[in-house]
Amino acid sequence: MNSLYDFIIKPLNQRYDNETKIGDKSFILNTTIENHKFVSKKAVVVSTPTAYSSPVKVGDEVYVHHNIFRRWYDQKGRERNSARYFKDNLYFCGPDQLYMYDNKSHLDYCFVRPVDNSSYLHNRKEQPNEGIVHTCPKNQYVKVGDHIIFKPDCEFEFLINKEKLYCMKLNKIVLNYENQRN
Repeated sequence: MNSLYDFIIKPLNQRYDNETKIGDKSFILNTTIENHKFVSKKAVVVSTPTAYSSPVKVGDEVYVHHNIFRRWYDQKGRERNSARYFKDNLYFCGPDQLYMYDNKSHLDYCFVRPVDNSSYLHNRKEQPNEGIVHTCPKNQYVKVGDHIIFKPDCEFEFLINKEKLYCMKLNKIVLNYENQRN
């Protein structure tokens, strides 16, 4: 079973990551399907596209867009699967919806580690629109470890190996301090 242009994936564990364990007790963080923050972004590749070759292989653990696994309510209140649903817990994933595979960035996406806010005048924990490049494709302008500034509202949050990272396209980076930091 192969798709012509899309990857076929399945959730790594479940469609929603709304449970956490503290000690020996398990807590449910969210009981609704509306909040996108609790939709799983981890998946396993079941099949690769036949129309082109890709470095992503069958069995790779990947990070994908949250709307692939998301459920929603239609106008009549009926619960529906996303448009990317295929069958039996399998989903189509376009190449532009796949962000990371095997700890490598896919296409022109990069992952950025947020920078702690050093200003005592602001109550934000993180410096807005600023970060350190964690993972990026080979590029002549940006490399891992660079201190960057990016456009507002272009990033989306991922939790990878218990570390908060922002995913964005490379063209959203507007300034590169290289390795200079405060």
